[in-house]
Amino acid sequence: MPEQQLTITQVAELISSVSQASQNAQARRTGLLAGEGYSTEDVAALIGVDPSSLRRWRTSTPMQGPPFVRLTSRITVYSVPDVQAWLESRRIAPGEAA
Repeated sequence: MPEQQLTITQVAELISSVSQASQNAQARRTGLLAGEGYSTEDVAALIGVDPSSLRRWRTSTPMQGPPFVRLTSRITVYSVPDVQAWLESRRIAPGEAA
């Protein structure tokens, strides 16, 4: 089977598409994998509660509070997008409340 040779334009388009795919993958890599994470203390300060409240929420049935990742028995982290989504889900617009 003969080798196919690419034109300079085709090579440029290929490089561009690979670069774009890489940028898209990096943009999707948010949250904990991108190093964007909150500690229990960070989230507590952000929402104005004591860290013990978050710890209690994690062990209550049903669980309450934002989604979390338990890395070890002593280390729990919260992803930035998860905390933002959780806060947004609790938003009450006075004009829309009935």
